[in-house]
Amino acid sequence: MVQLGLVGLGRMGAGMRARLAAAGHDVVGYDTDPNVSDTASLAELVSRVDSPRIVWVMVPAGEPTRATIAELADLLDEGDLVIEGGNSRYTDDAAHAELLAATGVGYLDAGVSGGVWGEANGFGLMVGGAESDVAKAMPIFDALRPDGPRDEGFAHAGEVGAGHFAKMVHNGIEYGLMQAYAEGFELLAAAREVTDVPAVLKAWSRGTVVRSWLLDLLVDALEEDSDLAEVKGYVNDSGEGRWTVEEAINHAVPAPVISAALFARFASRQDDSPAMKAVAALRNQFGGHAVTAAKSQDGA
Repeated sequence: MVQLGLVGLGRMGAGMRARLAAAGHDVVGYDTDPNVSDTASLAELVSRVDSPRIVWVMVPAGEPTRATIAELADLLDEGDLVIEGGNSRYTDDAAHAELLAATGVGYLDAGVSGGVWGEANGFGLMVGGAESDVAKAMPIFDALRPDGPRDEGFAHAGEVGAGHFAKMVHNGIEYGLMQAYAEGFELLAAAREVTDVPAVLKAWSRGTVVRSWLLDLLVDALEEDSDLAEVKGYVNDSGEGRWTVEEAINHAVPAPVISAALFARFASRQDDSPAMKAVAALRNQFGGHAVTAAKSQDGA
């Protein structure tokens, strides 16, 4: 049994706490929501975890994570270990590690995949940091990862920053996969020859080379709403797709699929694309092609 302090008990954090508890580990949780928190403050969490402590941070990326790491740097002692498991940009990790190292506290960055299904199915883990720190936390990682061989659900990806870099690329790939399934769905729906699109996609879920968990989730969504009429075609991006494209540019690695998937998300947010307005105007100018008039404010 290992004792763990867990900061952040949102959708993934709560699932992690439940999975760890089911494996027999002692989890002391802190969240800004008092209805789910075990402690009233980070300081109380630190006081309730035995030394040498392991504290896993699972809060939103950016300033919330930076503020939490800074507060822990003042609270923890030499020999303690912080694991940062949010979707932080990998470039933040070196600064976090340096800040904690000043007081002898170790640091691991962990890319975590599994979403709301992780509690039941396990979480895919990609970790960066020192081998000795990884060894300290391995009972935690083993409890969180999916059942089966360790190397099919856990990777020590490299030094500090490697875990979040690996998760960034993972999410970039996810963008491309989702976009491919989405385009296939739209093409099937547009073809008069195909009269049961959900049935076709479900038939792909076993035995075909395009089967995947993402496809299974799309099939589930279509069973609830066969033509996705209740879903607005507006898609946000969490940042990791953008970072993946930026790193592809920095490393001169061609990534046309991931880039196109990211730009497709941008297009989803435009009710009336200015770029497409320009294309329509140009076609009219050089070829006399018809232009569809914009509707007035009153719908005329």
